[in-house]
Amino acid sequence: MATVFFDIGATLADVSGAPDGSLTFRPRPRVLEVLNELATLADTRLGTISNPGPGARARSHAASALEEAFPGRFGDGSLIRWGRKDSRGIFDDAVASAGAAAGDCVFVGEDPDERAFAREAGLSTAPHPVFARAALEGRPVSWIRIDLPPERTLRDLNAVANAAEVVPVHVPSARLVLAMATDTGAEQLEQRGFSVDQRTPVDDSVAFLVRDDRPVAPPSDPPPSGPAGPSGFTAAPGTAPLPADGQARAAAAFTFMARGLTGLTHAVASLGPAPGGVYIAAAAGTPLEELHIPGARHGHTERLLPDPGLLGRPGELDAGELAARFTRAGFAAAGPSPETVGAVGAAVTSSAIRGHIARISGAAPLVGGEPRIVSSRDASNPDNMAVVEALAAQFQGLGLTVTLQPFTWRGHRLANVEAEHRVEGSDGAVLLTAHLDSTAAYGTFFDPDGRPRPYDPRTDPAPGADDDGSGTAAVLAAAEAFSAMATRGRTPARTVRFVLFNAEEQGLIGSKFYARAAAAREDRIAAVLQMDMIAGLQDGAHRVEIHAGSAVPGPSVAASNALGDRVAEAVAAVEPGLEVQRLTGSTDPAAGRSDHASFHERGWAAVAVSENFFADTSPATGTRQYHLPGDTLDDAGHNTEYAAAIARTVTVAALTLAGL
Repeated sequence: MATVFFDIGATLADVSGAPDGSLTFRPRPRVLEVLNELATLADTRLGTISNPGPGARARSHAASALEEAFPGRFGDGSLIRWGRKDSRGIFDDAVASAGAAAGDCVFVGEDPDERAFAREAGLSTAPHPVFARAALEGRPVSWIRIDLPPERTLRDLNAVANAAEVVPVHVPSARLVLAMATDTGAEQLEQRGFSVDQRTPVDDSVAFLVRDDRPVAPPSDPPPSGPAGPSGFTAAPGTAPLPADGQARAAAAFTFMARGLTGLTHAVASLGPAPGGVYIAAAAGTPLEELHIPGARHGHTERLLPDPGLLGRPGELDAGELAARFTRAGFAAAGPSPETVGAVGAAVTSSAIRGHIARISGAAPLVGGEPRIVSSRDASNPDNMAVVEALAAQFQGLGLTVTLQPFTWRGHRLANVEAEHRVEGSDGAVLLTAHLDSTAAYGTFFDPDGRPRPYDPRTDPAPGADDDGSGTAAVLAAAEAFSAMATRGRTPARTVRFVLFNAEEQGLIGSKFYARAAAAREDRIAAVLQMDMIAGLQDGAHRVEIHAGSAVPGPSVAASNALGDRVAEAVAAVEPGLEVQRLTGSTDPAAGRSDHASFHERGWAAVAVSENFFADTSPATGTRQYHLPGDTLDDAGHNTEYAAAIARTVTVAALTLAGL
């Protein structure tokens, strides 16, 4: 008898949690369809393998949420296994609970590391529920590139893919999609007129888009080829059609990676060209730090997540109308209201920004009156979740409804933090966002004998005062301004959310989880204003960059540009001393490189606001301490007056868009 075990979070369901520990599971797209199909198979049982956190209370909350979301689907309690999935042990236990041979069991999970442990225990694996039956039947899943002919649209592809063994993972243009598929799924696509280029097996790998920031130049010799192994690359066969510039850049990018990345501990394979770079499949266990290219810009490596709903782009349904509403007249004929400007000016100050940064970067105790001082917010560091809990408590103290969005990354339980003031009947939420994690991956570290060693994200300091402690502090200060206005009876016309994303430094993971879940529940998002590094100021002009550019075509492009206009107007009204740099289009140097990109991917209007860091200006005036342990509150280039000025403009723009 076969047994199929499912991971829950991000595989079966999107998970949200309340501060009291209670959980809500919302089934992911196509999951119920898969479970219905498996229920028709004779001699097939269903179970779960999931980590709700330590303790009986956490398991009780998870069990209740599982039954509420999937009533009667997982009725055999012996096949529900709770615990950490950072070794093969829990998978061996699952096989024992099934009373079957490991070869008769399947583990379905999005996380490649967990699939690797399951395979080590002898189970078959599937990277998505859509492929559960294929795993039962021993049919492989491959990475594929789908080319759309001129007469076909992404909506056409969506209709075919959602009825086949196909799951999209990235949409870089209206003509190209990266996906996972079985041979059967690929054949169905080809029968419907789409060109399919099958690449390597998915197995226990994960896909990334690695951008190449150098001027395009043909490689001096071809990319290396041969079997993939530790410290090795696999060159893929012929590439799907792209403009010559794209072909040259992809070839150059992969060659550059092959030469520039040293000390790889796991195999990396090319999945072919992508606009601005190359797609790769990295084997389970590959640290993102190994995929950092020396000299590359912020966010050059983007983690790609499977999602059957990716081609739907729900934000596009409202983007055109919202773009019209974001015109000057729709924004506010006379500009931001004096009441809003005054309230924001009173709350979003240099001292407020400095105090928040101090607590989360290790310059002061994390919680007033308590001794704990954090040294890092890296996703691998235990201080990360302590900061999450402290931030959630701060938002809750402001009278906002706080929700945690827990997820697992490489065996670590992480969470995004959302604080919301809901307005019934709102035509869309306005989100003010930043990322809460940090890294010091570019730092130099030494062992006890004085020899250089790699950055250890579990223990090495990564204060991240600017990246993105400054953005996180700005979101907290903005929430304080909003709370003060609400206390005085001011009520917005739109829902307002203050959101802090985790694991941005690992390839935008937290915001991708957030946006994917929001799309699945058909959320309506009017605007996303992301702040990513706003305190770095070397000698030079007080510049602020407003990034609306996206490589993703569609109505959200105009809506994002209109949103950027509103931020620029707020700068003129609130902080005229700031020099504005507007960047848009597919050549925007921040396109795809910060958390706003996760919303562009779904068709929503979004901008990223930063210090003078991304743009090619000379001299750049942003931080010198990017991804270094010197990114501290007391660094000579850290300026909280400057950060507060940027934060005030973004906060005023957000609250004005919300109707205040």
